[in-house]
Amino acid sequence: MRILFMGTPDFSVPTLEDLINSEHEIIGVVTQPDKPKGRGKQIIYPPVKVVALENEIPVYQPNKVKNPDFMEVIQALEPDLAVVIAFGQILPKAFLELPKYGCINIHASLLPKYRGAGPIQWAIIHGEATTGVTTMYMDVGLDTGDMLLKETVEIQPKETGGSLHDKLSFIGGPLILKTIEALTDERLIRQPQNNALSTYAPMLDKEMGNIDWHQSADRIERLVRGLNPWPSAYTHYEGKLLKIWESDVVACNRLDIPCGSICEIREEGFVVKCKDGGLLIKSLQLQGKKRMSTPDFLRGHQIRIGQELCQIVE
Repeated sequence: MRILFMGTPDFSVPTLEDLINSEHEIIGVVTQPDKPKGRGKQIIYPPVKVVALENEIPVYQPNKVKNPDFMEVIQALEPDLAVVIAFGQILPKAFLELPKYGCINIHASLLPKYRGAGPIQWAIIHGEATTGVTTMYMDVGLDTGDMLLKETVEIQPKETGGSLHDKLSFIGGPLILKTIEALTDERLIRQPQNNALSTYAPMLDKEMGNIDWHQSADRIERLVRGLNPWPSAYTHYEGKLLKIWESDVVACNRLDIPCGSICEIREEGFVVKCKDGGLLIKSLQLQGKKRMSTPDFLRGHQIRIGQELCQIVE
């Protein structure tokens, strides 16, 4: 089958590599434009582009997919199928109708749950026991197309956004190959989504990591894991941003201090009072410093009971 691949970040790479190593022909790769990065504003290729160039596959980087000139280029390629995974643009109806068999998306959730840009992290933050990957036919809505195949993954007790991202990224390739095989054998069953069961997973931003210590310890612990490694959960210590990388839910019986205050200092870290219970901070990173264990941090800072870590509203 002649496949047009559409993807951009690291998450898309394992699927592209599986398709390259399959019996199918990858006639082109569509990805987002190159972007400057860092203080030197060096132009960085999207990860998918790097893999495509290494395998001598033509790369297309339209600012907008709906651009008429780009649409003509894709039409001339005569793709049988477009495979889309974390591409980064909404595809117009005219584009969805170009490939012979349409466009199939690989989405990192068990649809209809967690439609949107941040399904991996929100599944952890909301305390889901399982998540997974769904292949679906694309329509003009946001992850609303008919579902095809699914694979379920358990979310481990200490799963982070990073570890779950990596697990799910390696599921996409085998699942899309199974989907394409069922498509060519005419045994692929389309299952419409139940919109009443849908949930939305909005795009992540740095502000959502600003810890509100008036929330439950369970909720904050999941936020820490879900936003690890990006954008990270954080608080403020003596006016400096303090990222929290690892934490455990523990008891905190101090009724005489407000939420966000340090209520206990232990060998493995310090405990911050939350709405109900406490959060044991085991690994952190002070602004301008490297990530370190909390015991190492305590050796260089005079933390005291009752000292407040605050949520600064900017």
